[in-house]
Amino acid sequence: MVNAADTAIFRRDGVVCLRDALSPETMQLAQAAFEWSLDHPGPGASELPSRGTGIFYQDLANPGALIAYDRLVRETEVGDLIAALWDQPTVWFMYEQVFKKEGGDTRRTPWHQDSPYLPVRGSQLAVMWISFDPVAADQALEFVRGSHEGPVYDGSRFDPEDDTLPLYGDGSYPRLPDIEADRARWPLVSWPTEPGDVLVFHPSVLHGGGATGPQGRRRTLSLRFFGEDARVAWRPGMRSGAVENPAIDPDPAVHPLTRMRSLPDGAPFRDAAFPRIRP
Repeated sequence: MVNAADTAIFRRDGVVCLRDALSPETMQLAQAAFEWSLDHPGPGASELPSRGTGIFYQDLANPGALIAYDRLVRETEVGDLIAALWDQPTVWFMYEQVFKKEGGDTRRTPWHQDSPYLPVRGSQLAVMWISFDPVAADQALEFVRGSHEGPVYDGSRFDPEDDTLPLYGDGSYPRLPDIEADRARWPLVSWPTEPGDVLVFHPSVLHGGGATGPQGRRRTLSLRFFGEDARVAWRPGMRSGAVENPAIDPDPAVHPLTRMRSLPDGAPFRDAAFPRIRP
């Protein structure tokens, strides 16, 4: 399913497209998990600001999803794909994120990296992007090839008037470049996809998504994973060093990703509640 060329591309570019990677049975489990998330919004559910008439809904890191997604991440080829791309056998599931664009024109997803929003760093990090709808070339997720090796920029506030408006703005990270203003300067790559195809990328890769039109709909599930070399990364506002060890008997109402924000910078990114799915 994943060959040596895929692994090399992932390491070099920070993103790879795997065609027909998920079986119909796995896609059914993934869609059931997606629908569970829509029916059980968590504390991170929100509607992102849009310049158009359509809905751009997202939810992420719902503590209940760790159980609801268990079969999908443990009993399918999902974990094997990630382990093969890392060429490393140990994989933990970090969290899920769902996106839904529909009901009219929606803005393109602003260029950003996921890393500034997450208290984690390492080479063994991966986002698996699964769409339940065909995605045409003009609506595809786009990436800046190799940008996972470059600087971590400040996050985007997803402000409808300024895509590069900083999330933190305290000088900890450089401001996001305005990629849309000079697209020819950047080594961009994207793929139209069909259900069953997956995009896998490192969360430090710069990426952004195409808009949807009046008749368009895009339902997407992202699954996030980490491996042995993952370490806690301090982000502005974190209580860095507040505790020395992750929870041994964690509160199931609190997502382990939240607890990671209280560990010292550089601590192993570990919590008893993160499901270890491989081996």
